[in-house]
Amino acid sequence: MNAASYSTSIVDHYSSLWSEPLQTIRFDRGPVHQLPEDFRVLVFRRSADTVAYATSCMSQPTDTEPLELHVLCHPGDMANANLVELLTVVAHHHRTGATLGLGHSVNFGKPWISDSACTYGVISLPYLDGPALEWMVKPRVRFLWLIPTTPAEIKFKKEFGTDALEERFEAAQFNYLDPLRPSVV
Repeated sequence: MNAASYSTSIVDHYSSLWSEPLQTIRFDRGPVHQLPEDFRVLVFRRSADTVAYATSCMSQPTDTEPLELHVLCHPGDMANANLVELLTVVAHHHRTGATLGLGHSVNFGKPWISDSACTYGVISLPYLDGPALEWMVKPRVRFLWLIPTTPAEIKFKKEFGTDALEERFEAAQFNYLDPLRPSVV
């Protein structure tokens, strides 16, 4: 599969569940030249009250376990360039550092949205969209949710595991769209 058709397949997969991309952005600072040429961050309307920032071509057709990630936010947070930078940095880490996957955590190095205590992320199943989003069949690519988390939540995850953290999220009925949400631990 060539790069253009691979990229189109990824965009079509997201669009089949959400919307056509509202924006297609390539971050232009830092070592972005080390990312695939076709890497972009796409912005989608997921629902009336949710926007998704999603990677496109973070994975490549030759990858053993192709992976794409998304972050959810309020439509009012759409103008926040941090989300494009955040996904670009995570993609760079995935491509040039440690390969990421389900259950891994990532240090953002700064809040995901200004003034947020969430300076980390945990890679989770896309619970809100289910297996229809999680797996693109041809080519086979996995799409996972990058959930912004607090340092205390990451510490808890490292001690008790991802499932225990997700149980805390569920029990607290945490608002995953609220950048100012309190920690669940």
